[in-house]
Amino acid sequence: MRHLLTVSDLDRATATELLDEAERFEQALLGREVHKLPTLRGRTVMTVFYENSTRTRVSFEVAGKWMSADVINVSASSSSVSKGESLRDTALTLHAAGADALIVRHPASGAAHQIARWMDAWALSSGSSGPAIINAGDGTHEHPTQALLDALTLRQRLGDIEGKRVVIVGDILHSRVARSNVFLLDTLGAEVVLVAPRTLLPVGVDAWPARIAHSLDAELPGADAVLMLRVQAERMNGGFFPSAREYSINYGLSERRLALLAEHATVLHPGPMLRGMEIASPVADSAQAAILQQVTNGVHMRMAVLFRLLIGTQEAVA
Repeated sequence: MRHLLTVSDLDRATATELLDEAERFEQALLGREVHKLPTLRGRTVMTVFYENSTRTRVSFEVAGKWMSADVINVSASSSSVSKGESLRDTALTLHAAGADALIVRHPASGAAHQIARWMDAWALSSGSSGPAIINAGDGTHEHPTQALLDALTLRQRLGDIEGKRVVIVGDILHSRVARSNVFLLDTLGAEVVLVAPRTLLPVGVDAWPARIAHSLDAELPGADAVLMLRVQAERMNGGFFPSAREYSINYGLSERRLALLAEHATVLHPGPMLRGMEIASPVADSAQAAILQQVTNGVHMRMAVLFRLLIGTQEAVA
């Protein structure tokens, strides 16, 4: 792997290897008073975020530091971007400054792909290697490491992903998390059901490897997992549903709806959660919810991705 831009870059074997590597990192860190491995000593990892983030940015930073990399955070609001510097010049500047990996979040779909093309062209013309590019969320397109950590969490909770039914609920239209999860879960053998109002489904969703439904109550009894999505009001222009209350009534995961799930079923949410609208607080804090486990797995999963891109597959993790 040169970059990780989309889950389409991953076949089933590679995705499974990444899940296994994440669990090996988790085991390697168990019992250590100091969470530190020498795996990426001497490497420089830079996060370049043009959008706000807590979970993704922090987990990549922790992942890099736990593997002894030098981690540098670049925020668009406090960089030369605020002075008008182009995305290309920012990327090339960070490459010239010594980045081995650029972890990019950007509001424009395809931004990470474009940076990867610029880096590859530069490497080809200069005869040197450019940094690995990791897509940490590009517009409404994809968020591959989120899908990987969700898959890891499901595998830990359910034992396997093959043949399991995963229901993804909410703002499919604006969700890069939904798109990445649909295609990765299909690759791993799961059955995916999308539940949303018609106004929150993207054009072309019928071509996705998922079944479309509109009644949440009808889909919960047969579900092995439910992934609730955040309503992304910041990407909405106009009314996509009448009110927050009506959305909650039709598509929120309430205590009543939690009771429709089987006892083994798992509840996921990529965060941040809109408690009381998308998910009731007692549900978010219940034993069936794996939301904080997702955060923990995010660190181990991103360690595995950095390891695979910067080192390879044969080196020992400890």
